[in-house]
Formats: sequence, C-alpha cells, structure tokens
Amino acid sequence: MISLTQISKSFGRHQVLNNIDLTVTKGEVVVILGPSGSGKTTLLRCVNYLEKPSDGEISIGDFKVNCKHARKKEIHQLRQKTAMVFQQYNLFRHKTALENVMEGLLIVKKLPKEEARKRSIALLEKVGLGSKLDAYPSQLSGGQQQRVGIARALALEPEVILFDEPTSALDPELVGEVLAVIRKIAKEGITMIVVTHEMGFARDVANHVVFMDGGVIVEEGTPTEVFNHPREERTKQFLKRITPELNYSI
Repeated sequence: MISLTQISKSFGRHQVLNNIDLTVTKGEVVVILGPSGSGKTTLLRCVNYLEKPSDGEISIGDFKVNCKHARKKEIHQLRQKTAMVFQQYNLFRHKTALENVMEGLLIVKKLPKEEARKRSIALLEKVGLGSKLDAYPSQLSGGQQQRVGIARALALEPEVILFDEPTSALDPELVGEVLAVIRKIAKEGITMIVVTHEMGFARDVANHVVFMDGGVIVEEGTPTEVFNHPREERTKQFLKRITPELNYSI
C-alpha cells in the first residue's frame, strides 16, 4: 500500500536518512522507534513531502513519486493521500475546535458548509469532544487539542495518517486519553505510521515495529520479535535503556 524505496535525506553535508526501504500494507499500524536524532521524524515528514527527500521513490497505492524529480502537481497529489498529526497540535488559534476540523473539508475537499459541519461534529464526537465544539484551543487541554488534531486528520479521509510523537508535548496524565483515541482508530483498520516513545502503546497497537538509528533501519518485525527477541545489539541496547524491566542479553 505504501512503499518507500531508497529514501535518502541530507541537510548540507549531514546525512540524516540513508537508503531507507519500508513497506506498509493497507490497514497496518507501523510504529517507528529510535533515539533522538535517529532520523525517524525526518522519515515521517518525507512521506508527505514536508521534507523533500534527496533521493528515492515514494509509492502510495498505484501513485509513485520519484523524489529527485518530483513536480508540484505530484507533491500535491501525494499530500492529498496523507494526513499528519503533529507534536505541537498546530491548530488555528483563532478558530474553534469545530472550525479547525471543518477547515480542511471546506478548503481541500470543497464540501458544502453544512455537510462539512455535520461531518466535523461527528468526528469530534468520535474523539470524545462533542461538548467542546465551540471551544478555542486556549480553552482546551493539551490532550483535547491533540484529539482535535486527530479529528482534523480523519476528516480528510487520507489513505494513511502520520503521527509524529503525538504525546510528547503532553503532561503525563493526558497521554492516556490521546493513546486511547489512536487505539480506537487502529481497530477500524486505518493505515497509520506512528513515531513514538510510548513502548506500551507500540507493543499493544502496532502490527509492525521499526527501530531506527543513525539514519538507517537497524531492525524491524512484529512487536513480539522486536521487543522480546531483538536480533541486533543496537536494538538490545536501546530497549535495555528504555524498558529496563525486561532482560536483554548484550
């Protein structure tokens, strides 16, 4: 469904991604783990061209983009197939929760206002914010703002939703409410790629786990394979530090 082939990205002389190959099947939840600076967020941003890859090819369904020679029209088509949920919510501060979700439906999907309104209300109810339709971001908690961001992503009916550390900016007590919404979406078979540090979430929800370090994929597999039986020494070192309750022989 999604195929990344030989994706590379450099910032000047600094090579951030080095020939990444990754395949995501339809309905799959792929979780990307790794230390800070490993390239995982850059990879996610390359999928919808928030960062322009230096080389490689991106395919979503039958649509392919040669990253080295991508045209504006192709980039626009690629972005229409994806939606991003950011760390910092990125909501319009002067718009209500309802207006934030409606925005994409009006501007991108060109829906009539009443239809956009009905769909947005249903999505906000889905993420548990039916009583906050008229609230502005400043009147919402971080967890509530992130749930508005998730509803906004769902509104565009993308082929894949990209989550960039969706709980990293939240107070600890608010993390659970956002993860619960993502779990709910995962059960509906929506394709997702999630960059996260939440190990419990990765084990419970992911179909496929990818561990990155130094701009390459070090190891990948099912949650059981990666968490319980990691093959690579670097993976074991990372997991031993992040999940000290488990015993990894290094």
